[in-house]
Amino acid sequence: MKTFAQKVINFNKELHYSETLPHGIKVLNPFKENKEINSISEAFYTKYYSDSNKRKLILGINPGRLGAGATGIPFTDTKRLREICGINIESVSTHEPSSVFIYEMISKYGGSEKFYKNYFITSMSPLGFIEKNQKGNWVNCNYYDYDELFDALYPFILASLTEQISFGIDTKSCFVLGKKNAKYLKIINDREKLFELLVVVDHPRYIEQYKSKLKENYIDEYLTKLG
Repeated sequence: MKTFAQKVINFNKELHYSETLPHGIKVLNPFKENKEINSISEAFYTKYYSDSNKRKLILGINPGRLGAGATGIPFTDTKRLREICGINIESVSTHEPSSVFIYEMISKYGGSEKFYKNYFITSMSPLGFIEKNQKGNWVNCNYYDYDELFDALYPFILASLTEQISFGIDTKSCFVLGKKNAKYLKIINDREKLFELLVVVDHPRYIEQYKSKLKENYIDEYLTKLG
């Protein structure tokens, strides 16, 4: 019987998206673009998920260039991966505000080992997306930024969520990061009945960028809703 870790590691190794995307949008897949990331992912999930425990799901939007788009691990940048999880990445160096919030919340929860024993963090789309801005720079793109992108990704998102639920997820509730993210998950959940209840909180990036003075209040809200 495979452990939770083995299921996640295999899922990540096989992640790909080969269907057509709207013009100008590209897939961000760290598992294909950086040879080091599969070993980093394996080290992380082996450390925290080498069991068959059921876990509750925390669902972000999609990987960004400085977070999971670089490390392969949702809401974990290279700094926190090294300093808190004890896993060092040689090939990239990133700082992601969302990761700062999440790991402060995890610390107040009781630390990484306790937290990851009970929760699994992933995203609506496990792959990220980038597009060129007016200056010609590649920037993050969310799966819901364009209706045609969400429509194109719907089968991929559903298949990815369904497979990850099979790792051993408690579907009585799903903890959703971001109100707009929750809006689109509700569209899927109303059709597919994946979760009994959606518990919604503001996204860590929004909190760090616009509500940093109230961060402790938001952390307390997260912990209260996580239970």
